[in-house]
Amino acid sequence: MSRKAPEKAYPALIDAHLEELRAIVGREFVLTDEDALHNHSHDYTEDLRFLPQVVVRPDTAEQVAAILRFCNRTGIPATPRGAGTGLSGGALPVLGGVVIAMDRFNRILSIDERNLQATVEPGVINQVFQDAVMEKGLFYPPDPASRGSCFLGGNLAECAGGPKAVKYGVTKDYVLNCQVVLPSGEIIWTGANVLKNSTGYNLTQLLIGSEGTLGIITRIVFRLVPLPKENLLMLVPFRSAEKACEAVSAIFRTGITPSALEFMERDCIEYVMRFVDVKVPLKDDINAHLLIEVDGNDRDVLFKECERISEVLYEFECDEILFADTTQQKADLWKARRSAGEAVKSHSIYKEEDTVVPRAELPRLLKGVKAIGAKYGFRSVCYGHAGDGNLHVNIIKEEMSDEAWQREVPKGIREIFELCVSLGGTISGEHGIGYVQKQYMDIPFDPVQLELMKGIKRLFDPNGILNPGKIFPDA
Repeated sequence: MSRKAPEKAYPALIDAHLEELRAIVGREFVLTDEDALHNHSHDYTEDLRFLPQVVVRPDTAEQVAAILRFCNRTGIPATPRGAGTGLSGGALPVLGGVVIAMDRFNRILSIDERNLQATVEPGVINQVFQDAVMEKGLFYPPDPASRGSCFLGGNLAECAGGPKAVKYGVTKDYVLNCQVVLPSGEIIWTGANVLKNSTGYNLTQLLIGSEGTLGIITRIVFRLVPLPKENLLMLVPFRSAEKACEAVSAIFRTGITPSALEFMERDCIEYVMRFVDVKVPLKDDINAHLLIEVDGNDRDVLFKECERISEVLYEFECDEILFADTTQQKADLWKARRSAGEAVKSHSIYKEEDTVVPRAELPRLLKGVKAIGAKYGFRSVCYGHAGDGNLHVNIIKEEMSDEAWQREVPKGIREIFELCVSLGGTISGEHGIGYVQKQYMDIPFDPVQLELMKGIKRLFDPNGILNPGKIFPDA
């Protein structure tokens, strides 16, 4: 589905512009054919499509700088793009113009085993990087569901998390320094390759999560941690989804921090088993599962942690706890969890909301989401990173009329987000705001806060050429 772009006049590309771009990156890396424009018109966000006028594929910071100088001079919008796995429309060229595709920035430049650091380019795939450092006994924990295809640059743009965030933190917790090209074409480094830095404003952290609106990252310096040698995984069935959510905060009150704590309700698991060749035990009276992992270096300690967690879980009326005994069983359970989004998407037109609240408020959030769905006539399928209080709410169209889908669902989404904020949470935990959530930014932020953010955007990008139409309600 194509949507009308925001009303703002931007210059059209002409042949002379294309020749200038070809002079920067080479003729073969300036794409105007129908397939290339179509492939870069969408990401994983619903069914939205916005055609760019041209796709440019640089492979050096200097080329990115030259492209942005061109865009800044001509007023033509530029949209940076990674792997296109985003879920908030952050990489959609909603105003046409130039898509700057970062897929050629795909090199791991160094892995510093002495300092537990690595320097990489933003087009490296998350799992490729994880595997490379794992071979050296090191660990890069952020692992979004799309880790097999998403780029590290996109992970920084959205401050991606994933299952391991509950123990190890999200992307921002592992970035020491970035090379960034500003909209003006200037190339800067944002910080230093050190673990402590109290030197001026933290530009590194400002860029992370800015969704490609302030600059284009061309190099990243990550910190790493030693790779845990052992892990245990258990699948815990519950008759009540709310009881499963109640159990989450109780686990942490024991003093144990799992390396992953994921929630999946029954409908999600049923969709997954139809979508991928994985079987999950599912009795008729089971309505939700928690997937719980602990990791470390002492297997005996991990077994004791699992025993203590099990004692807590039985207080919340869970059914028989299943332990993954083999590497294959672990892989199958993680495949089921990581396939949840695609499985739901394959079933129906949908909207995915990335809600997050303090973890103890998860039961109230889940109950509220179901009540709001009943009020507005839609069904939701929920799963997510329960240990972080991060619930992915997938609103399913199914038999809803197009009119009801367009009219009622946004009202329901607004109420869900208002509920999140009332519970001490906010409207996105890891997917970002991008294009599809910007109309709800008045819920977590007042006008003063929004104006501060807009002021930062204007300071970095006074001509408004970099990834316009994102984050702000009036963008």
